[in-house]
Amino acid sequence: MNAPRFARLWRAMLPATAAFAVAAGLAATPAQAQDAAAFYKGKTVKIVVGFGPGGGYDAYARMIAPHLEKALGATVIVENQPGAGGLIAINRIAMAQPDGTQLMLVNGTAAGVDQILDTPNVRYDLAKMDYLGIVSASPWVWQVAADGKRKTVADFLNSKDVNRWAGAGPTGGLSDGAAMTCEALRLPCKVVIAYQGSNEAALAVFRGEMDSIITSDSTAANYVRSGQAVAVTTIGRKRSRFLPDTPTVFEATKLTPDQEWWFDFRANLDALGRVLVTTPNTPKDRLAFLQEATKKVLTDKALIAEGEKTQRYVDYIGPEETKKIATSVGNITAEQQKRVIDVVMKKYR
Repeated sequence: MNAPRFARLWRAMLPATAAFAVAAGLAATPAQAQDAAAFYKGKTVKIVVGFGPGGGYDAYARMIAPHLEKALGATVIVENQPGAGGLIAINRIAMAQPDGTQLMLVNGTAAGVDQILDTPNVRYDLAKMDYLGIVSASPWVWQVAADGKRKTVADFLNSKDVNRWAGAGPTGGLSDGAAMTCEALRLPCKVVIAYQGSNEAALAVFRGEMDSIITSDSTAANYVRSGQAVAVTTIGRKRSRFLPDTPTVFEATKLTPDQEWWFDFRANLDALGRVLVTTPNTPKDRLAFLQEATKKVLTDKALIAEGEKTQRYVDYIGPEETKKIATSVGNITAEQQKRVIDVVMKKYR
């Protein structure tokens, strides 16, 4: 999908967004609810995870599954389909039979970036997915080693030294988040894609091999609490609940409208977070039933408390607002998309 076509697809979805909000906001009629409940009774529903067992997405899915099982009256299993950072799995969901028995816990940020970057083999369109809601989403935080010389945005803006960022692949947050931050602040940077994940990348920063890393705020808070890292700034307009004393980038320095666009764009991507979807064109009664069951599960105090014990925080956002966030992410011009591609894939390598 080329850049202009991508932009047209997203803009074409805008008129439908309001209609979606109205439709999604209407509860199923009693007859429809009964029909959907009858359909799910005794069925097996899969929550697909695009990563291997043991990771964060797998843990979230396995935490949610037994609660969703009760709400649906079905057997709910978690199926790991690792490959290409979740790309293979979301492609399968996008093209699967739309019967409402296949769900996926998607890395919405990475999926949005991959689609915007026109990544090869993308076969899905986020604007056409059926959303059940966001499970959790975190602002991302720029961090440096606790013993580093530069610890504030002003320190970096006043330095001519190249800021070396630890990355772990062309997309996925560590690398693309770093590149967008560098572009927005007009910093001399190099994103080094040489690490296997956030922990390995963070160690490179703590050892002094790299200068900076960007991660979710919950991960950043762990590094800060360990005494190994200092949080420079939160990427977005709201402070992190885990790092309330860390200023947002909007507070840390005066930004031009173009700089604000970059940070708002990035924050919208991050706001997609861990998002639960089902196949496009799922029958309306089943979709409404799934959405209501998801809301019941993700707003349940017992589940929320269960997640907090293991730092798996649940901050439910309904399908209407989720759709709005997804649409706003993709509502960029062809020229803006070209800039994003150049910044993420070329400029800071």
